[in-house]
Amino acid sequence: MSRMNSMKDTYAKLTEDQIAEIEEKFAKADAAQKIFEKWSQEDIDRTIQAIAWKVANTQTFKELVKMSIEETNFGDPVSRENKRFKIRGVLRDALRQKSVGIIEEMPERGIVKYAKPVGVIACVIPATNPDLTPAGNAIYALKARNAIIFSPHPRGVKTGRRTIELMREGLRQVGAPEDLIQILGDTKINKELSEALNAKCDLVIATGGQGVVRRAYHSGTPAYGVGAGNATMVWDETAREDLHTAAHNTMLSKTSDFGSGCSADGNVVIHESIYDDAVKALEEVGGYLLNEEEQEAVKKVMWDEACHRLPNSVAQSPQKMAEMAGFSIGEDRKFLVAKGTGSFTESYEDVWCREKLTTLLAVHKYEGDFQNAIDIVMAIHDVGGVGHSVGIFSYDTDHIHRLAMEAHVGRIMVRQPQSKANAGAFTNGMPMTSSIGCGTWGGNATSENVHLHHYMNTTWVSMAIPEDKPSDEALFGEFYEPEREGRV
Repeated sequence: MSRMNSMKDTYAKLTEDQIAEIEEKFAKADAAQKIFEKWSQEDIDRTIQAIAWKVANTQTFKELVKMSIEETNFGDPVSRENKRFKIRGVLRDALRQKSVGIIEEMPERGIVKYAKPVGVIACVIPATNPDLTPAGNAIYALKARNAIIFSPHPRGVKTGRRTIELMREGLRQVGAPEDLIQILGDTKINKELSEALNAKCDLVIATGGQGVVRRAYHSGTPAYGVGAGNATMVWDETAREDLHTAAHNTMLSKTSDFGSGCSADGNVVIHESIYDDAVKALEEVGGYLLNEEEQEAVKKVMWDEACHRLPNSVAQSPQKMAEMAGFSIGEDRKFLVAKGTGSFTESYEDVWCREKLTTLLAVHKYEGDFQNAIDIVMAIHDVGGVGHSVGIFSYDTDHIHRLAMEAHVGRIMVRQPQSKANAGAFTNGMPMTSSIGCGTWGGNATSENVHLHHYMNTTWVSMAIPEDKPSDEALFGEFYEPEREGRV
């Protein structure tokens, strides 16, 4: 029986073989974790270095990328190969932190914190990242002295299994229990199997579509899920100082892995004074500005009339997108550019403000005061993507501050390509991750980048300190009435 849930109702949806697979893999993971949690910090760090290298070396990761794209038909082989640096970043962050014994001391408060593992983690692998997600999550899970069992998307089973196989080789290399890392797939992969794994384990890390996240939250197991992305950039009038860089950043963000990431720029909200020049700058860095007829044709291959995103146009090259829509573009074009309608609703007419998940960017004009840009961002997020992120290309510190004060997002990137920056970069201080929390705005338990401290429990040890008790006058200020306390 699960430590967290009764499995009776969950197992009623599975075949006997599926139940046996869950039980066997959980038992192996549980046993391996109990051994591993006694290892030293030095040996744990050596272990995560071994599993990271097995996947993140250039030769191997290139092979995994090729396998994943052939299997899923999602993504761009060139830019996806750069995701091996994300694994390096996760490893860097993990190695710089402690996870055994005392991890923090606050003598002025008499507090000492001790790290503890959570146990066995269930982790969902999205179809768009079967090569990156397992490694990033395994590094953090093992650093925190846990075991982890992955549930692959049906479209990415082969790649997921190969990635886990490589990391198990790394475990054997350092003498660690290989069952610290496992993957489902001995039996039929379906959502019921994934739900059962979620219910069985001690913690769920759910990165993927909203259905995946909702199932994780409904599992009865503590879970960290992610919200929907709809990354939006604001270019105010000060962006005129460096429009080429602004456009180049958006091109990098929009084209990374053919725009499949939740942080790929989908919307750019541009001040009227620079709008025309900004659109030209986007064309100069590889954008193809759609005419009205082409834009309508692209809409039909991306969304049905109920505004549901059509899967066949997810993570495709702009040339493929154009071909699907019935026209052709030059081989030098890197992304498509559509013009927004000027309104931001959930109607089919206004789908351009929705998340794109491919090489299409929408541009929207704002007029007058910067507050109008903030209002548009908020309106876009009311349609989709609240809690996730917004970026700003501005040299006006007041504009940056005002956006940060009002935007309902967990992260704001300043003059950076969001798909390269939101989840951590070697050029910013964001925690490296492949899972981005969207807070209560997006229905998530955290608005942070999901990183090491989310994979562990913490024990606080408290010592007595000199009394820290302010007077009633100081506490209640002008509302304090001494006579009500029996004082004159």
